[in-house]
Amino acid sequence: MKLIKYAVGAGIIGYLATVYAVDHFDQNLSEQKEQNATLSHMNALSSKAFNVFAENGCEYCHTKNSEMPFYANLPIAKQLMERDVRNAQRQFNISGMLENMQQGKPISDVDLAKLESVLEDGSMPPKLYLTMHWRSDLSDDEKNTLLDWVRQQRAEQHANTGVTAEFKYAAVQPITTTFKVNQAKVKLGDELYHDTRLSSDNSVSCATCHDLNRGGVDRLNTSTGVGGAKGPINAPTVFNAVFNIHQFWDGRAFDLQAQAGGPPLNPKEMASTSWNQIITKLDKDPVLKAQFDALYKQGITEETITDAIAEFEKTLVTPNSRFDKYMRGDKSALNAEEIAGYKLFNKYKCQTCHAGEAMGGQTFEILGVKKDYFADRGTPLTDADKGRIGVTNDPNDLHRFKVPTLRNVAQTAPYFHDANAKTLDDAVNKMALYQVGVTLQPQETKEIVAYLKTLTGEYNGKLVQ
Repeated sequence: MKLIKYAVGAGIIGYLATVYAVDHFDQNLSEQKEQNATLSHMNALSSKAFNVFAENGCEYCHTKNSEMPFYANLPIAKQLMERDVRNAQRQFNISGMLENMQQGKPISDVDLAKLESVLEDGSMPPKLYLTMHWRSDLSDDEKNTLLDWVRQQRAEQHANTGVTAEFKYAAVQPITTTFKVNQAKVKLGDELYHDTRLSSDNSVSCATCHDLNRGGVDRLNTSTGVGGAKGPINAPTVFNAVFNIHQFWDGRAFDLQAQAGGPPLNPKEMASTSWNQIITKLDKDPVLKAQFDALYKQGITEETITDAIAEFEKTLVTPNSRFDKYMRGDKSALNAEEIAGYKLFNKYKCQTCHAGEAMGGQTFEILGVKKDYFADRGTPLTDADKGRIGVTNDPNDLHRFKVPTLRNVAQTAPYFHDANAKTLDDAVNKMALYQVGVTLQPQETKEIVAYLKTLTGEYNGKLVQ
């Protein structure tokens, strides 16, 4: 019995000694990070919030290449920490957020929504982590500091949305941003967007796959290109694409102009053999040539063609949805079922990824966070299923895709990169299961779908069709 007592006592002493050593390491590392941080661009609340991140070890798991505590290489602990870091990196990397804080840049709506979510449900820091890192258990004051900072950031970034007090700090905001454009370039870009001469046989234009009269898509599983060629992936909507952090499902195009340069030479889309082939055809059109010459000293080139198309696409913004009007105070804009759907949308944390004005497009997320989507799909994996990893070569980006906008979502079926959800009901149920880990009741699905249908906005003063 004495041996057992001694063993238990020794175990307790060893555990407490380890906790003390870890605490000492955590404190030194947090002080070092605070000293090395650039806080000159932060206001008082932002500085206080930054220190909460530094002092509570958030960077261990939620940033890459963080210095780890000494026990991270010990057996068992090593495997547990590697698992936790891997999961954390898959779901929320805060490196960009911390960098933007130090540089005084806007914080992603999604980062703010994810942070708010884990603070409200108490899921961070994990309980197992706290067994070794006692000082990392957030106090009420620290939680309130971070929540106040989230609200401050939203108030600053969405200061002129005209929403009622109820929605001032909401993760979703109405579309109010307008983008400065050159109207002459917009006119030219509009013509080029609908010009089939960008394709090899003059049969396919940008509008073929991104039809402005069909939700900005073609409503096919995968688009049909020159000669009936079928692309490997579902066409995302062009409406509100200007809000996207990058373009294409995998984000391989940095911006709208880079995206516009892809399809013309893609053999499964427009299939032109070179930009010279396209330019030669356009150069024979005296009216079009005169438009280019008036706007660009270099005339018709790959750069000027894609610049004009991108300028036009900046105007494809769809404000004034019924939900936007509801947030601005028109309580008659939504019925009881739609309001219930919005509450469920927040309850199941849909707003953590579908945040901001566009309700998507700001981040790349893993498809199948809670359950293996691809195993359940029952069809062979394709190159298109790889997602963001094809651009970054980061293993954490396997099956990671740009979050699609929910604006006008009722008009853009089928859904997902693989068109695996044919209806909005199916898409909602699959997202709940694979991203949130819940099986919705039929009434819940009905209400969420009803809410999503209120997100259809206006283009040129008319509802998107």
